[in-house]
Amino acid sequence: MNSEEIFALSERCVMQTYRRYPLALVRGRGMTVWDADGREYLDFLAGIAVCSLGHCHPLVSHAIAEQAKTLMHVSNLYYIEPQAKLAALLTEKSFADRVFFCNSGAEANEAAIKLARRYAREIQKIEMPEIITMEKSFHGRTMATLSATGQEKIQTGYQPLLAGFRYVPFGDSSAVARAVNENTCAVMVEPIQGEGGVNVPASGYLQELRRICDDHNLLLILDEVQCGMGRTGRLFAYQHEGIEPDVMTLAKALGAGFPIGAMLASQKAADVFGPSSHASTFGGNPLACSAALAVLQALDTDDVLGNCKKMGNCLRGRLARLKESKKSISEIRGLGLMVGVELTVPVADVIDRCRERGVLVGPAGEKTLRLTPPLVVTETDIDRLVEVLEEVLP
Repeated sequence: MNSEEIFALSERCVMQTYRRYPLALVRGRGMTVWDADGREYLDFLAGIAVCSLGHCHPLVSHAIAEQAKTLMHVSNLYYIEPQAKLAALLTEKSFADRVFFCNSGAEANEAAIKLARRYAREIQKIEMPEIITMEKSFHGRTMATLSATGQEKIQTGYQPLLAGFRYVPFGDSSAVARAVNENTCAVMVEPIQGEGGVNVPASGYLQELRRICDDHNLLLILDEVQCGMGRTGRLFAYQHEGIEPDVMTLAKALGAGFPIGAMLASQKAADVFGPSSHASTFGGNPLACSAALAVLQALDTDDVLGNCKKMGNCLRGRLARLKESKKSISEIRGLGLMVGVELTVPVADVIDRCRERGVLVGPAGEKTLRLTPPLVVTETDIDRLVEVLEEVLP
């Protein structure tokens, strides 16, 4: 099919929950994707921070193909070898003692919310538990996760929302402290906000949240769905702050393109989940777990995190120099290869003009250009991006 045929079929049959760009991508390799008409694009969005190793990384593709020939799915009523291996590796590399597997970030955050509520009732003895979350946050689009999300535009049309959430300004630990009351059971936060505009808190913010949670016997839940799995230059963003959460959620880059989500927890938090307390039919299936095992292997063997740090500094440095000559750039935010460029012009126009020149970028709100390239991006790729931005920005 050519692009126009794909557009027409999709418009006719697919539910219109996305405002799609006029682009039908059919193939990818590394930093490059191709559309149905053979046009080539440099991908600085990576499926919104998903394809962290680039498109169709050989290790991941091979792992999926081999597992697909062996066993794709069995119920969690049975023991699953790749699942057990992945859980062991994730706990070895993090604070966690236990892992619950699911299929997406929203499901992982849903599981974290359920865990916090169960912990509140069984351990904290709170009958009407509340979770403190942040303004401009994004935790997903299920009823619980959009209720946890501190953005009215995400919640519009779905009232009444799930009760039990209190929103405070992101980056303000004193606001969190003031919001704590006798019903508070947990604090849920993205170490770096993604959908809210790539917002990076001041150093020490997570340390203060950890202290507040310790002082009041609260669970600290970190949503690392977007900023985790190496995106910031460390495997997990919390490692920059030298603290440990009680619960952490992962998805997106965990499978580097294959759907998988995970909720990691300390033993004290995990203990409240027993048989039948939560479940996921496809969670932790052999295919998804084999993909994630290959992702972790690639991160270890290819110095991907080192490249992320180096190229993240390079990208932000080039953008800072570009800002000197472009009044349309008001601020550059980010860590590692999770970067937001705040603009004074509509970001949608910039995205369209970049795409016309063969570079894919995305939005994070109305005025923020989001750059989340594969962690294997090169200086040559960054040169091309900056060259295009120089052309399209006033």
